[in-house]
Amino acid sequence: MIDKNQFTDKVRITIKAGSGGDGMNSFKAYKGKPACGPDGGDGGRGGNVYFVGDKDMNDLLSFRFKNKYVAEDGKGGGTQLCTGKSGEDLYIRMPLGTLVKDYETGKVLCDIFHDGETKLMARGGRGGKGNVHFATSKRHAPNFAQKGEKTEQHVVLLELKVIADVGLVGFPNVGKSTLLSKISAARPKIANYHFTTLSPNLGVVRYYDDSFVAADIPGLIEGAAEGAGLGHSFLKHIERTRMLCHVVDISGVEGRDPVDDFKKINEELASYSETLASLPQVIACNKMDVFGAEENYKKFVKKYGKKYRIFPISAVDGGGKDELLKGLVEVLRELPPVEPVPVDEDYTYEVASDTEFEIFRDDDGVFVVEGGLVDMLCRNVVLSDPDSMAYFQKVLRDQGVIKALQKAGCKEGDTVEVGDVEFDFVL
Repeated sequence: MIDKNQFTDKVRITIKAGSGGDGMNSFKAYKGKPACGPDGGDGGRGGNVYFVGDKDMNDLLSFRFKNKYVAEDGKGGGTQLCTGKSGEDLYIRMPLGTLVKDYETGKVLCDIFHDGETKLMARGGRGGKGNVHFATSKRHAPNFAQKGEKTEQHVVLLELKVIADVGLVGFPNVGKSTLLSKISAARPKIANYHFTTLSPNLGVVRYYDDSFVAADIPGLIEGAAEGAGLGHSFLKHIERTRMLCHVVDISGVEGRDPVDDFKKINEELASYSETLASLPQVIACNKMDVFGAEENYKKFVKKYGKKYRIFPISAVDGGGKDELLKGLVEVLRELPPVEPVPVDEDYTYEVASDTEFEIFRDDDGVFVVEGGLVDMLCRNVVLSDPDSMAYFQKVLRDQGVIKALQKAGCKEGDTVEVGDVEFDFVL
């Protein structure tokens, strides 16, 4: 049973563009004069599949309830040159920061980064041509039409990486969620026990004329870089941030040393990624209102004060909040904006070109022709129709398949396989 409250940031889904509608094989018919000429219309185009960025979505949970998305097929052509209706395009909305990867190759196909950003992921198949297109000066009544292009399903991996300017990091229960609730309108779940936060929480922070997005990242523990605790599940979300606000429980009420805590979290960040280790950091020493915090704060400043900007705060009552926000804004002003992840290839799933083909020889010595050209021929050829077979042979000659077969070593009498058609090679 799927938990509707569970944060989901990685899912696998299947998408399929609509196939094209078949062309119509029909003839005009008048009273007393049947078959007066071809009038078959073209099939409609299949629907495309688009991914759309939606700022109001927070995670990928909806894709766990439905993981297959199919656009509508085009309708078949009609008589009297009527074109079939095109299939409806399918728009799939997803949260900002979603990386789309090809499941088989792992290549990044796109990064849904901006609200309303629309990416064509799978192109619908073209509709087949009606028999009217196959009439020539010698072939007045072609008794065949073209089938629509058939599309294939593709599996993609959706991986959400939160987009934020500032990432709040630190051990569990140090006050990150409380701090976020004080500096923004976000209302994360807050309680005095570890791992209250089980998903990144985002909040828009405003400081006079400046504003930025802060993300409360679930608490890290030792071994997080190797997957311990919430580990990899949330370390990846910090990679999108421009800087880190490292929240430290300076009171030490849980028996931990603040200096040691800070060191361990940074070691985990460095173990996971050099990118994380190089992010600018400011330190928020939280729980300054607790007895004994002042002495710990002095030790902490002595250890790290020369390398980092350190702000004493009390997230519960908002003490030190303004000074911290001012420091964060000053750092952000010097940093470049967040950029989308570079794609490995700008790719859209679509049917292969009608002119592409390749030739290989199988274990039985048969010369096999494959590719988009073959797919097109399979849609056009009617084995029982002489005119259709003549068209088939003409295309093989015109597209250079015959010459390519000879170059590949095919000799007269050898067997050639083109789609469902198998024949002896004759020059």
